[in-house]
Amino acid sequence: MRKLVGRAIRYKNKKKIEPYEVKIKRIAAVYFSPTGNTAGIVSQIANTLCAELGTQLEIMDYTLPQNREAGLNFDENDLVVWGTPVYAGRVPNKLLYYLRCARGNGALAVPVAVFGNRDWGSCLQELVNELEKDGFHTIAGGAFVSAHVFSDKIATCRPDAADKEEIQAFAKNLADKIRSRDFVPRTAEVGVTKAVGAYYTPLGIDGKPALFLKATPKTDAKKCVKCGLCAAVCPMGSISKEQPPKVTGICIKCQACVLACPNKAKYMDDPAFLSHKAMLEQNYMKRAANKIFYLIA
Repeated sequence: MRKLVGRAIRYKNKKKIEPYEVKIKRIAAVYFSPTGNTAGIVSQIANTLCAELGTQLEIMDYTLPQNREAGLNFDENDLVVWGTPVYAGRVPNKLLYYLRCARGNGALAVPVAVFGNRDWGSCLQELVNELEKDGFHTIAGGAFVSAHVFSDKIATCRPDAADKEEIQAFAKNLADKIRSRDFVPRTAEVGVTKAVGAYYTPLGIDGKPALFLKATPKTDAKKCVKCGLCAAVCPMGSISKEQPPKVTGICIKCQACVLACPNKAKYMDDPAFLSHKAMLEQNYMKRAANKIFYLIA
C-alpha cells in the first residue's frame, strides 16, 4: 500500500513555522444520511481520493442510533470526509452532540454539506467550525445538491451526471493538490463570515412561518404490512416495530420512513408541512449550483 507523503506548513499568529511531513494512511467516509443522499456524495469523494492516493477506505455511518454509541477517534495520518444533510440551513441539531464527540488529533478533514436545492445556509461553515474545534484541520470542502426529501419535484435525480462529474473532479483535484504541494491547515472561511446564523424558519405558501416541529408521519393501515422497515431506518429510533403507526420519540422530518416504505403506507399530512412543501415547489425549482472550496496554498 502506498503512503501519501506531503509537506505541510505550520502557522502560528500568522508567522511561518517549520514544515512537517504528512502521511495519509487511511481515508474515512463519515456521514449522517437517513435517505442515502449524503452517503452517496461522501462515498464518491472518499472512494475517488482512495483510488488517487492509494490508501485504504473506512466507512463510518452514524445514521442509526446503534452506530452512535461510541465517539470517533482519528489521528494525523487520517483524511476524513465528513458529510451531513442541511436541516434548516444548519447541521441537524439533534446530531451536533455526536459531531462534538469526535476527536481529530490533527487529522485532515473535508467537510461536506448536502442540500435539497434551496440553500446550504450556515451548514458548511458550522461543520468546518465544529471539526476545527474537535482537532481536525479542514483543507477543502463543499456544499452539494441532492434531491429534496420533502418533494419528488425538486432537484429530481440529483446528483445527476453533471454533478457527479463535478464531484469527481473536486476529489481528483484535491488529491493532486495534496500530492504535489505544501498546504496550510487553518480554519476555513467558506462564507462571508465564520459566524453561524440561526436556523432557517420554514415558510408556508402564504409567506408566513410554517410551524410543523411536532408533526410526525402517518400510516395508512390498509397499505401497511408491518414489515418493520420504517422502524429499521428511523435515525432517532422513534418508530415502534410492533406498532408502525406509533411514533414514540423525536421526529426530525428526515423522511427516511416515508421514502423507504415499499407500499407507500407512510405519509405526512400536517397542513403546515404541506404548505411549506408547496412553497418550496413554487420557489425552488431552478437548478442550484454546488459550492466548492480548497485551502491548498
